[in-house]
Amino acid sequence: MNSKTYAGIPAEYSKLETSKVVLIPVPYDGTSTWQKGADKGPAAFLAASENMELYDIETNSEAYKNGVYLADAITEASTPEAMVEAVYRQTKNYITRNKFVTLIGGEHSVSIGSIRAFNEGFEDLTVVQSDAHADLRKEYEGSACNHACAVHEASKNTNLIQVGIRSMDVSELKWMNKDQTFFAHEIREEEYWSDAAVDLMTDNVFITIDLDCFDPSILPSTGTPEPGGLLWYETLDFLKKIFKEKNVVGFDIVELCPNPAEKSSDFLAAKLYYKMLCYKFKIADDE
Repeated sequence: MNSKTYAGIPAEYSKLETSKVVLIPVPYDGTSTWQKGADKGPAAFLAASENMELYDIETNSEAYKNGVYLADAITEASTPEAMVEAVYRQTKNYITRNKFVTLIGGEHSVSIGSIRAFNEGFEDLTVVQSDAHADLRKEYEGSACNHACAVHEASKNTNLIQVGIRSMDVSELKWMNKDQTFFAHEIREEEYWSDAAVDLMTDNVFITIDLDCFDPSILPSTGTPEPGGLLWYETLDFLKKIFKEKNVVGFDIVELCPNPAEKSSDFLAAKLYYKMLCYKFKIADDE
């Protein structure tokens, strides 16, 4: 059992039995290829969350009062495949208990397991991937469970919508549906891109956010920062639209690679997670 609670919330809001939300940390960094350190992302995220105000001005709400259970971290790291299987099993376990399941990584290969579980748990699933990288390789460095393959399976088995992409290998084009890909340079030029993206979504939506989707000017602490990324409010506007118009069934946030000298990235990740909870429970309830 965890001795700490998410964001330091009172114990009464952290019990599994009464919490609507489950948060699963996955401190895994087994396949990243440039800057290492995503395994330290969950701890940095949780530390920042403890120093965050829990009243959300925009939604006039306190999402933590819906209950957030901080699950034991998934520490399986013997192989990428074993980690993915562990994430899949644990995610599915909490879905079957009717919890709103969320995860904090760790590198993006974590999402292979979470998406697999949500795709089994919800019919006609849309996966919205916000990311700098396409992550569509079928296999990389000898494994289909590599961070570069994070949404390959989703591209075949779900309704995948990719947002913010600005880096990819030419080989990934054969797996990409360009009609459902919103490249970063196009987002800059198209005022109504978010409306078009939401129109492509089915009712049930899972969101996977690789933090390198953000421009490194506001989030430098990630494994492979790419110039030309999304900014804070345009991202929130897009997420808010999804939560308002669709049934978001869960989400994960990955690829925080903390730098002890730069805490703003940790705090952005913490704030983003909490904003998404506020949108889920306030905006959905208001509809």
